[in-house]
Amino acid sequence: MPGLVEGRNALVLGVASERSIAWAIAQRLAQEGAHLALTYQNERLEKNVRPLAETVPGTLVLPCDVSDDEQVAALIQSLQAQCGRVDILVHSVAFAKKEELSGRYVDTSREGFRIAMDVSVYSLVALCRALEPLMSAGGSVVTLTYIGSERVVPNYNVMGVAKAALEASVRYLASDLGPQGIRVNAVSAGPISTLAARAIAGFTTMLGRVREVAPLRRNTEAEEVADVALFLLSDLARGVTGEVVYVDSGYHLMGMV
Repeated sequence: MPGLVEGRNALVLGVASERSIAWAIAQRLAQEGAHLALTYQNERLEKNVRPLAETVPGTLVLPCDVSDDEQVAALIQSLQAQCGRVDILVHSVAFAKKEELSGRYVDTSREGFRIAMDVSVYSLVALCRALEPLMSAGGSVVTLTYIGSERVVPNYNVMGVAKAALEASVRYLASDLGPQGIRVNAVSAGPISTLAARAIAGFTTMLGRVREVAPLRRNTEAEEVADVALFLLSDLARGVTGEVVYVDSGYHLMGMV
């Protein structure tokens, strides 16, 4: 029986280690028949990405710093030459300077704000625009967000504002790209212990609080996020676009938390 994404070409950005949500999604896509292309930002991260890619035969590994237009263009050229088309984009890229992820949001620096918005939000816009010609037969895009886009989360600060802009971008991109058969959605995951998450001051406390008050009384697992991403990226969700789907053990439902 063919997999849910059998024979499709999937570009996954944001794999930093085996604990990355992006890696969990990539593995799930591969299990369902997708051909993978993974990117890395720099040589340090390449050392993490290549060993993971080698566990999935045929996986492409390509450089791309999403804040560099030339590197984005080079990525697209490589994909066009080696794949011909792209059917799936997984955007799991976000960054804020560590000093912006503690203390007060009002103290965010201008440069810190610019970097967070550029890497975490504009990169999705740039990638969708660049990939549009390679998705001429339609496609599906999923990005990763967090409830800090809607509520004040201590120390999440500028990243919460960036995630709010990311979710707005999902809606605008869904409208722009829908006529081409390209769907754009987001998954709002509960806190998961990844390299990026551990940069947030008080992250361990955040995990404990979610366990206490979420309806399911447990934290979110990367594999749960991957399953929902797979759904959104497959034809099972062919009528779904512009949505933010929560995978957080129900935490977003609670009022007094």
